[in-house]
Amino acid sequence: MKNSDTIPMTHSGNKNRKENGLKKIYDKILTEYKSKEFGYATLAILAQSCLGGISAMLILSTNISAGAKITQLFSVTLLSMGYNGAVLAQLKSRLAFNLLLLSVVFSSIVIIAHLF
Repeated sequence: MKNSDTIPMTHSGNKNRKENGLKKIYDKILTEYKSKEFGYATLAILAQSCLGGISAMLILSTNISAGAKITQLFSVTLLSMGYNGAVLAQLKSRLAFNLLLLSVVFSSIVIIAHLF
């Protein structure tokens, strides 16, 4: 290597770490969200608010105890409004995107739980 004209390459950091498929998908979607954040945030507010409204309607229409209704309704509302607030406050893209995922997943779980 003393007389070589090439630059030696070092592999630092994640030497033996392989990313799993779910992490790659998350990173791709996050990169896409960041690249066109204004448009995606607008669509996401509309979609996740509708999903949150549907889950709130199902919570209120089921015959469960008042405490369980209030707890579930509070959680759905908190997560839905949390994402909306994060977009309006122009928080970092990753935080807003994670709140969006959390809100959509939680609302979907509530909808599925109350339909069956």
